[in-house]
Amino acid sequence: MMSTPPSSSLSLRAGMAALLLALGTGMPAYALPGGGKTPQSIIDAQSDTPPQVRGVDVEEHLGELVSLEARFTDAQGKPVQLRDVLPRTRPVLLTLVYYNCPLLCNLVINEQIRNMRELGLELGKDYEAVTVSIDPKDTPAQSLERRRRHLQSMGLPETAPWHFLTGTEENIRLVADAVGFKYSYDASTQQYVHPAVVMVLTPEGAISRYLYGTSFRVQDMKLALVEAAGGRVGTSFDRIVLTCFKYDTATRRYGFYIFGFLRIGALMVFAALATMLAYYWRRELKKGAAA
Repeated sequence: MMSTPPSSSLSLRAGMAALLLALGTGMPAYALPGGGKTPQSIIDAQSDTPPQVRGVDVEEHLGELVSLEARFTDAQGKPVQLRDVLPRTRPVLLTLVYYNCPLLCNLVINEQIRNMRELGLELGKDYEAVTVSIDPKDTPAQSLERRRRHLQSMGLPETAPWHFLTGTEENIRLVADAVGFKYSYDASTQQYVHPAVVMVLTPEGAISRYLYGTSFRVQDMKLALVEAAGGRVGTSFDRIVLTCFKYDTATRRYGFYIFGFLRIGALMVFAALATMLAYYWRRELKKGAAA
């Protein structure tokens, strides 16, 4: 049996190595021998994102229930479960903030209040609100003070159903993980780094919609509440508008939905034709009776 000369063997090995190297430059990591997803530590090391901000995001869990069993303390110091403060008959605006936040939380809450003033919907009748502090050091006394201040700014009585809750790290994480709210604590500044978002829940406590940023349209919040309630809140016109508008996941806004508009138009044409035919049919009946 003939053997490959040593020089030929070395050339063959070198050629194969060069070929694999050339192929490897155009292949993703998972396609290389022994490859897989790039370790997160390497991604983080190559990222320009500050370490304290990495991992802070919103992972949408649409249709999933929040942690109804999570335990908190309300503004009056009473222990409650999250299920106890959900109305079961109305949609809910859910926010996760903390009371000593120097800026972002206030921007989110103030924008929420601005929208609530202009919604044309009534807090307690059409929807309710729940705010959970992500800082375990926040107290019921702080909840009470914030609640009073925000309700007064809206001209609402202290009995209005906007619940401010504080709790332990474990229970806070239960709710945050359920809604996909990813935040972290920066020990160097003693502040929490978190996204700016308002969640809309169905009356049963399922996640229906996310409203992002510190500035969102009143129309988006209103349509999200009407949608979450299955059309059980708002006016008939609001329900018609919802038919003509569809949530765009790319822009994270409700946009004009041409097929919904055409469907409404077709129904209106059908109603007009039916009315006209009924009119002529009754007129012919009257003529026949007179003859």
